[in-house]
Amino acid sequence: MISTNDFRTGLTIEVDGEVYQVIEFMHVKPGKGSAFVRTKLKNRRTGAVIERTFRAGEKVNRAHIERREMQYLYNDGENYYFMDTETYEQLSLRKDQLDEAVKYLKDNMNIYVLLYQGETIGIELPNFVELKVVETEPGIKGDTATGGSKNAVLETGAVIQVPLFIEVGDVVRIDTRTGAYIERA
Repeated sequence: MISTNDFRTGLTIEVDGEVYQVIEFMHVKPGKGSAFVRTKLKNRRTGAVIERTFRAGEKVNRAHIERREMQYLYNDGENYYFMDTETYEQLSLRKDQLDEAVKYLKDNMNIYVLLYQGETIGIELPNFVELKVVETEPGIKGDTATGGSKNAVLETGAVIQVPLFIEVGDVVRIDTRTGAYIERA
């Protein structure tokens, strides 16, 4: 059991028999009445996001998630295939189970598959990945007060905002949690 006072972003909990991950939380102390915790929770099985309010200090069950390191092999359009780095067993996941992670998956990349009571509930990418820019507009500085930015298509098909000096063929570092450009690699 874990207290709602100990919530933090990324924590996995059990609520009403489902596994949720805390996306946002805020401790609220109204002028009168008792304090409470307002949260946004993402269902790890369905991907649905709900808002839920808990009393301050209320106890909830913590979901124990097993993380297994696996290597991404390939996809056949609908399914994505991974190999366990210890046992060499293969696992396939549907595209809808991976959510936004498909934008940053690169062949032979090591990731963590998340398991809850033996059931696969998603994957966890490294915080940063390096991907090659395959398409972008020429960077022409105009009447901008700041550096400016433009769209770039990465080798995985993801579209992100990059500074004007980035060109086709450059390798850029991306934060997979936010999808933001970090630096040129």
